[in-house]
Amino acid sequence: MSSDLKKSSSNGFEKPSISEEHQGKIDEVKKLIGPLPEKLAIFCNDACVARYLRARNWNVKKATKMLKASLKWRAEYKPEEIRWDEVAHEAETGKIYRSNYLDKHGRAVLVLRPGCQNSKSTKGQIRYLVYCMENAILNLPPDQEQIVWLIDYNGYSLSNISVKVTQETAHILQDQYPERLGLAILYDPPKFFEPFWTVVKPFLEPKTRDKVKFVYSDDPNTKKTMEDLFDKDLLESAFGGNDDSGFNIAKYAERMREDDKKMISFSTRGNSQSTAAQPTEACVPALDSLNLNSDSDASDNEKAESSPSEEINSEVVSSDKNIMVADQSDNGKVTH
Repeated sequence: MSSDLKKSSSNGFEKPSISEEHQGKIDEVKKLIGPLPEKLAIFCNDACVARYLRARNWNVKKATKMLKASLKWRAEYKPEEIRWDEVAHEAETGKIYRSNYLDKHGRAVLVLRPGCQNSKSTKGQIRYLVYCMENAILNLPPDQEQIVWLIDYNGYSLSNISVKVTQETAHILQDQYPERLGLAILYDPPKFFEPFWTVVKPFLEPKTRDKVKFVYSDDPNTKKTMEDLFDKDLLESAFGGNDDSGFNIAKYAERMREDDKKMISFSTRGNSQSTAAQPTEACVPALDSLNLNSDSDASDNEKAESSPSEEINSEVVSSDKNIMVADQSDNGKVTH
């Protein structure tokens, strides 16, 4: 295990600390990236660069390539500019929302309910996911940088399965938000989820797969995971907690509109030293001309450091079709 991480295998909690050697690599990546427009310069702070380096096992060349791709994506997609009213229709059923509590390690919690899917638009679903990720990051305590995904499979059916959406989700999580996921809890997945999980795993890098935990409400061993991570009085009853208030779209909308106001100042905060000498307009052409292939080498194909979400092929697509013939009446547990 890398010396810069303290990790508990039971709850996925990581608390990074930066050594002198790693600080040198952070500085090296920032030098290779060069000057940036204001918002991207604020995004690309030392903690951010460290996450990309950890995602690539502290390989400066690979981390720089990965970060350059993210900077281009952020410049074009503008995730920090997505506002609630643009994505509110995707949120109506409570399929993804940020809980109003943190876990016991101070991590923001995103609740995902794939059985409440209300949209057929992959683009719309992903844009709402990005909004939720940005919102969760906005609400992290100063000393925390990771998020917990709490996935509720109640009401989940074969009609909710989409390899395309899963692939896009893996791409966004791993390539645009590396090392932001602290733990993903899959709560009571049905038996027919098993072949889908087999298809999904190739999309996930080993580090991401290691953060996935299956939890079953009738299993006292894995049920302890919930008690170790969450305050039961705050945790939703769907996950074994005592809060049975349910999702209220009107109240949630109020919270999100208030957070939208905070996002404006959050995405333009401080950091004048790194941006004052470089007007935004002067930096954009340089950003657009970044050669993302210049940092590649033969070792980029290593499984542990590649991006499996980019490698979907016809065999995986056909697997999506095979899943649809699974026995819907079989509600046993997933073995993994």
